[in-house]
Amino acid sequence: MNIKIWGSRGSLPISVTADEVRYKIKEALAIACKEQICKGADVDKFIDEKLPFYVWGSYGSNTSCVEIDDGSDEYFICDAGSGIRDLAVDIIENKRKKNRIFNLFISHLHWDHIQGFPFFLPAYSKDSVINIYGFHDTLEESFFYQQNTNNFPVQLNQLSAQINFKKLKPDQQYDISGFKFSAIKQEHPGDSYGFRFEKNDKIFIYSTDAEHGEESEKANYAFIDFFKNADLLIFDAQYRYQEAMNEKKNWGHSSNIVGVELAERAGVKRLCLFHNEPGYNDKVLFEVHKESERYLKHFSPGSKMQIYIAYDGYNIEL
Repeated sequence: MNIKIWGSRGSLPISVTADEVRYKIKEALAIACKEQICKGADVDKFIDEKLPFYVWGSYGSNTSCVEIDDGSDEYFICDAGSGIRDLAVDIIENKRKKNRIFNLFISHLHWDHIQGFPFFLPAYSKDSVINIYGFHDTLEESFFYQQNTNNFPVQLNQLSAQINFKKLKPDQQYDISGFKFSAIKQEHPGDSYGFRFEKNDKIFIYSTDAEHGEESEKANYAFIDFFKNADLLIFDAQYRYQEAMNEKKNWGHSSNIVGVELAERAGVKRLCLFHNEPGYNDKVLFEVHKESERYLKHFSPGSKMQIYIAYDGYNIEL
């Protein structure tokens, strides 16, 4: 099973400014001078070994969209933020699967999680079947409203694809195209739902837009069991701990520190921090990642759990 992140930002897409690019170039040149990089040097080796990720790379700009590739002929997608547009381009250009069945799971209906759907190119093809799964009563209504004539030039019922809305119940387990699928209700304005996918002895959890308060410290906290033994947990860590506990408390999002604690208590193998704060630049996100790794060593010495921080284009193979 391969997990690919097409959109990792929370709340809204961001842009990369000229000032930020200039800062990266200055940082790279400063490090190059220190390392005495000269003509004829192995530049790729220098980038890989000497430059930190926030200098040579980027955590990206798209809002939530994650693809699950289980090797079958169907597509499985979590959320339709702006990242789904890049996924669509990749699908069209590379023709990765013969089957044009798309299974789209929507965690909730806030705009940053559905705003990319009008730009999802397979929706304009009569050969596509798009199954949209969700738990909200207004699932279908929200997609139609987003593409009404006041908001978008193409209405939903004008799209060529066969689009099926499938409302699910969080207290049930489903078999969806070979996946054992279940969900849990999360604390977030308007409610959101975390997803658990199980197949071929692998467990993938997608849990974004969720706030975990003081009740998360209880031994019987429901999410411990829901996350249990996951091979990969994608977790809403939009804020640093101090923000989440103070000025942004009750905003519906969690922190990197709470993510580390819950994942470790649940026996998660790999934790991916997700829904990155749009106000954090690449250097800050790099620091959040390192801070999380340091905290794990303090919270659970000897832990073998791996910690990632999401970025657009990131592949994680399970």
